[in-house]
Amino acid sequence: MGAGVWPVFCGAIICAALPALSVAEQKTAAPLSVIDWLDKPAPAAKLPRAPVAKPAKPKRVNEPAVTSSGTAPQVLTQSLEASAPRAVGLVPSSITGMQPDLWSGSDVTEIARHIAALPEFDLPAANALFFTLLLAEADAPAGGMTALNTLTHARVEKLMLLGAVDPALALVEQAGATTSSALFDQWAALSLLVGTEDAACGALSRAPNLTQDTGLRIFCTARSGDWDTAALTFGTAKALGLLPRPTLDVLDRFLNPDLFEDAAPLPTPRQMDPLTFRLFETIGEALPTGPLPRTYAVADLRDLSGWKSQLEAAERLARAGALPDNRLLGLYTDRQPAASGGIWDRVRAVQQFDTALHTGSADAIAKTLPEAWRQMGQNALEVTFAAVFQEELSGIALSGTSARIQAQMGLLSPDYESVAVTLPATVSLGDDTALMRAVAQGMLDVATFGTPPETALPRAIYDAFTTPRPRAEWFEMAQKGQLGEALLMTLDALHDGARGDSLGLRDALGTLRALGLEDTARRASLQILLLDRRP
Repeated sequence: MGAGVWPVFCGAIICAALPALSVAEQKTAAPLSVIDWLDKPAPAAKLPRAPVAKPAKPKRVNEPAVTSSGTAPQVLTQSLEASAPRAVGLVPSSITGMQPDLWSGSDVTEIARHIAALPEFDLPAANALFFTLLLAEADAPAGGMTALNTLTHARVEKLMLLGAVDPALALVEQAGATTSSALFDQWAALSLLVGTEDAACGALSRAPNLTQDTGLRIFCTARSGDWDTAALTFGTAKALGLLPRPTLDVLDRFLNPDLFEDAAPLPTPRQMDPLTFRLFETIGEALPTGPLPRTYAVADLRDLSGWKSQLEAAERLARAGALPDNRLLGLYTDRQPAASGGIWDRVRAVQQFDTALHTGSADAIAKTLPEAWRQMGQNALEVTFAAVFQEELSGIALSGTSARIQAQMGLLSPDYESVAVTLPATVSLGDDTALMRAVAQGMLDVATFGTPPETALPRAIYDAFTTPRPRAEWFEMAQKGQLGEALLMTLDALHDGARGDSLGLRDALGTLRALGLEDTARRASLQILLLDRRP
């Protein structure tokens, strides 16, 4: 989703090896001078006489073959769906570790329902696994092109809601954006958000039946320069009430800017869609994305927006795992904050820590790290902060509060196992320090750990690692070719577990481990122990 281009996990399923491509050697002859034939004439030679061939029968050119009998020919038929692409996804199984039959045993309607119903996850580990499922290269369930389009539509819709607009756009284009009206509408909406709508409008001009969205037809017709047709279509839509009043109002100003030069700005519509959002921007009344769904935050990442808007949008996307960690750091350090309070205090704290870290001074780091960590924690960005800075910070010897924060960052980073091995015994992270060390190293067992934790969530984690009991129904689903659907249910239980459902947490972690997703189980456990995400 923080997640870099997108964090992926390789489970117990064996990853397929990719064949290497060979390059044929090419031999290039020495160039021949254009006047060689004058300088060195070829010696005379007696040419052999060409054999006399019998005249061939003239062939009919560009004419259909003529049958030699009156028998009806045998006609071979094949369903168009048989040639449909069977695997859609941006990340191959060689990276995810999940075979292409991820969804093949499930009912596509159930998959779409589960994907749509999943909440926004509080744990970055859960977000990372969810993005892996949405982006993994996988076959569609039985049902041909219809099932493929339904599954792709559900995946793209969820990616849009999470703010992962660029991956969603790539996925729908790979699946074939013009193969169905639903996918085309998604393609057009995503293109409007990133400003690449010319391709979608071009496809619509060649095939007007791709969409039933009258507003999009008007917009694309005007973009092509046919203002008369756009105005006629707009008038028809207004007379027949084919579009909501807010959309008609902004389209009117888009088509007739001269009539509204001195008009007051339009009110913000209660229901927003990408076309209306883009039209407001086009008429010079760009809307702030803060009050809008996360989908629209990507529009503020462009240089057209101010630095503060870019920062706020980047933080929203980073919390959902939809923005690479380094992209957020790059925005934090882009320039000097000219104000104080709110996000500017966070930017200043990160910049001061970044400067101290580059000096290598333990004293300077100890002075700046606590404030930077506090600021990032207030906005649920600890994992992003750890992923960016932990590796460079790990070589600095710290003490006291700074050493404790350094240990927390290490256990929240991808290097959690090596950090746990070298973590000094003098560093305490609270009552669950021993449990964190054991989970991070994969060495949690009843014989060596001692007394189990008394509180609910740590005890659930302890049980999941000492006596793993996967949820039977989910494990059986995975064995029947329904791995993707089983993982969706597991993620739902993991979300509830992080919010206090200890039984759901135990089952979710046990199932993840049984399915070979050990890394996800450990990272989720450490994040639950180190970060309080309960409402």
